[in-house]
Amino acid sequence: MQKPVVALVGRPNVGKSTLFNRLVGTKTAIIEDTPGVTRDRIYGTVNYKNYSFNLIDTGGIDITENKINDEIKGQAELAIDEADIAVFVVDGKEGLTANDYVVKDILMSSGKEVIVAISKADTKLFKEHEYDFYELGFKTYVPFSGEQNFGIYDLLDHITKDFKEIKHEEDDSIKFSIIGRPNVGKSSLVNALLNEDRVIVSDEAGTTRDAVDMPLTYHGQKFTVIDTAGMRKKGKIYENVEKYSLLRSLKAIDRSDVCVIVLNAEEGIIEHDKHIAGYALEAGKAVVIVVNKWDLIEDKDKQMKKFKELIKNEFQFMTYAPIVFLSALTKKRIHTLMPEIIKVYENATREVKTSVLNDVIMDAYALNLPPTYKGKRMKIYFSTQVSTKPPTFNIQVNNKGLLHFSYKRYLENKIRDSFDFEGTPIILQFKNKGEE
Repeated sequence: MQKPVVALVGRPNVGKSTLFNRLVGTKTAIIEDTPGVTRDRIYGTVNYKNYSFNLIDTGGIDITENKINDEIKGQAELAIDEADIAVFVVDGKEGLTANDYVVKDILMSSGKEVIVAISKADTKLFKEHEYDFYELGFKTYVPFSGEQNFGIYDLLDHITKDFKEIKHEEDDSIKFSIIGRPNVGKSSLVNALLNEDRVIVSDEAGTTRDAVDMPLTYHGQKFTVIDTAGMRKKGKIYENVEKYSLLRSLKAIDRSDVCVIVLNAEEGIIEHDKHIAGYALEAGKAVVIVVNKWDLIEDKDKQMKKFKELIKNEFQFMTYAPIVFLSALTKKRIHTLMPEIIKVYENATREVKTSVLNDVIMDAYALNLPPTYKGKRMKIYFSTQVSTKPPTFNIQVNNKGLLHFSYKRYLENKIRDSFDFEGTPIILQFKNKGEE
């Protein structure tokens, strides 16, 4: 089920980022010591009761010398365009300003449902401005304080009141999404896989509007292909703000078993490619990296070796991902993709017997003991796999506070050496003895 989208909009310094962090919590952060994972913290996933939605934090809309900053305004309009609900954040301490009325006009013209969230409602000055905000003309107003966590649940209740509860889909097909920045050939790849022109293909970036699900049968097995959109509208602002195309990738990633990350062989790797890959990593999805437009590359053998090395260096956080070189346009090497998708899906759902897992972990422990800290050493008692997609392992220890990140990486490598988990992240959870 596709998650709803909520956008936080407003002028600068009204508390949008504080609200964003309060709503999203720790869910946004990819582990910071993982090399190569750089991303903008403007997207997050909010889980509340039996609901889940994607949250966008936009830049502050400001008027400089009586002229609206067109780029920021364009970014906010694009975010509103993507959203199901807009949360209009205003400053309860300062009251309404000319900038707030600019934001109001943008929201009014969008036709989207709007909730006015009045920040800093724990201050005395809020009482002086409390009723001024009703001049904005919207229906719903929620006072809150991001710092004090006041009014947050009330705001979440208003946001989610018409959302559908999360339910498990009964569709038994393997779902894989084609994700990547605009104009890398995602739609052409979908058409090549389906062997028909099901998706509009254009030289212009951003032809596809929304994620599209298409059934595919391969060797008698059912699949669902999810094609993700590029930028929705034409124009300089929309084409330049590539980070907003991440939202459509997020929608597809949520519903996927496998993510096919498409790169452009002509252009190489840019930061935006790593942003998108980072979201697939955070979501715990199995991945296949596709280098598309390979027909345009000369001296293919030499360049393939170089490109593999480049991917290894740029995607250091995803070295387990298999790489496929193909041309969606000419269909050269297209036959190599589906076997990789099936393989990484099987690896993501692989279950390891507890006895075999413990043999591997204890052998690794005996071969290389953890480093000591203040004369104490972490001891490993028992290991078990607790879930799949991604494979997740609980490792029972005497004191998880003694765990060093390098030793965790060592154990992960030993698990990968012993079992085929190519294409899928694996999660190691260390718990103290007796800890649930």
